[in-house]
Amino acid sequence: MLARAPGVSMTDFLVLGGGIAGAAAAHFLSVHGEVTVLEAEAAPGYHATGRSAGLFSAYYGNRVVRALTAASQACWADLLTPRGVVALAPHGAEKEFAQALADGLTAPLPARELPLDEVQRLCPIVRPGWYGRAMFKAAGLDIDTAGAHHRMLRGVQVVTRARVTALHRRSGLWHASTTNGPFAAPVIVNAAGAWADEVARMAGIAALGLRPLRRTAAIIPAPDRRAVDRWPMVADVTETFYFKPESGGLLVSPADATPVAPHDVRPDDLDVARAVARFEEVTTVQVARVCHRWAGLRTTAPDDTPVVGEASGATGFFWLAGLGGYGFQVAPAVAELLAALVTGSSGPRATRHLAAPLSPLRASIAANAGRAQ
Repeated sequence: MLARAPGVSMTDFLVLGGGIAGAAAAHFLSVHGEVTVLEAEAAPGYHATGRSAGLFSAYYGNRVVRALTAASQACWADLLTPRGVVALAPHGAEKEFAQALADGLTAPLPARELPLDEVQRLCPIVRPGWYGRAMFKAAGLDIDTAGAHHRMLRGVQVVTRARVTALHRRSGLWHASTTNGPFAAPVIVNAAGAWADEVARMAGIAALGLRPLRRTAAIIPAPDRRAVDRWPMVADVTETFYFKPESGGLLVSPADATPVAPHDVRPDDLDVARAVARFEEVTTVQVARVCHRWAGLRTTAPDDTPVVGEASGATGFFWLAGLGGYGFQVAPAVAELLAALVTGSSGPRATRHLAAPLSPLRASIAANAGRAQ
């Protein structure tokens, strides 16, 4: 039983950040004690989680990310629906296509090369002749991001408008001063997304060199009032665009990844124009208007692999950060592993071997920690 300090809200675990990473951490830690999520904004999931493109892809990311994705899929099974991804190789991108196809062949449901004329059957607006080769990734799935986020937060205490202003450890407890009062717990989980390095510095812990990146998206009307819901996502192997059905129209993105300081990002007009121009180049459609536009943050570690584990020399301070564009597809697995590390259990069999490559002490992270201060 925690000793109660006057005026301080006590809990077993403090989770900083209410996005999908923090929500999943709270969900798995709640089995072991009382959890309080501190969210800086008026509602959790405001910056990255609420602005996701909503794709769960077994083909996306490096070896570690794919293993985490496979381990997470069962958790979201009822929230996933078939979508499929058509990946195109523009002329001159044969090398990139060959690598993407080789990587796709290792997925549980392997990618397959498409005859060129089959692309228009799957998505009739793709411009014939724009691409030299194409493949289909059947295990690209839509995920109900709102449903997934709400599931992880169900039954968890979330304190909003609680931006952390100071962190220190005293008498075996982490004390967090926030804009919504003081909190304390033996264990703190840094799931602050783009602000995770700032949170660490506040606690006197070396930053890891995490990079917040802006990603832009827009919704355009369905062309010629077509029923687009059954179309796949379409992307290119050089990662310069993607589009997919969304809300009765099409979500288009230039697949940008612009380094920015952590803040409430807004879409850049040039990036929106680039997304539209790329869409018009790849398809036979002219875009008359943009219905909605937005930008979100995805935060990556230097090796594009999530960071999960206890900080060096800081008892009870755990990282759960750097999920990048993989947040929803890896969150259950990384959070379950985090809970095992916090409680000292062996962890789930499917991911326990990933503790070292995810650790904040791994060489590719440690080399950046001092320089990131």
